[in-house]
Amino acid sequence: MYQMTDDGKITPASFDGSGEPGEAWLIYDNECLFCRTYVKYLRVRDAIGRLHLVNARDGGPLVEEVRNANLDLDEGMVLKIGGKLYHGSDCIHVLACLSSPSDLYNRVNALIFRSYTLSHYLYPVLRSGRNAVLKLLGRSRIN
Repeated sequence: MYQMTDDGKITPASFDGSGEPGEAWLIYDNECLFCRTYVKYLRVRDAIGRLHLVNARDGGPLVEEVRNANLDLDEGMVLKIGGKLYHGSDCIHVLACLSSPSDLYNRVNALIFRSYTLSHYLYPVLRSGRNAVLKLLGRSRIN
């Protein structure tokens, strides 16, 4: 498993018993074209094991866990790995650090979002674009 240090770096961590070793969950908005496309092309390293995709609009225990942690799914995707929740720019940063260089999309994603600083500056711009498009399309918010 992995953990994020205070300075934004991803390091191996011991498994804490939350969920199965080698599994991670990505909670995202499947109605959002940007989110759906990102998830469709995302490839993570085999080292993290299986990445489960969870549509936030379907609800369920993981969505409730995210809400109970006071994380707003309209403000960002959530990655659960090693019993920890990574939200928004932290989520995208961790995913970039774990991404496989299997194709151009993933190499570009990693190049941009492996930078903790770039992730935190660019993610709000991407989120604003997502929210604007959903509003134009008349789609409701998740929460």
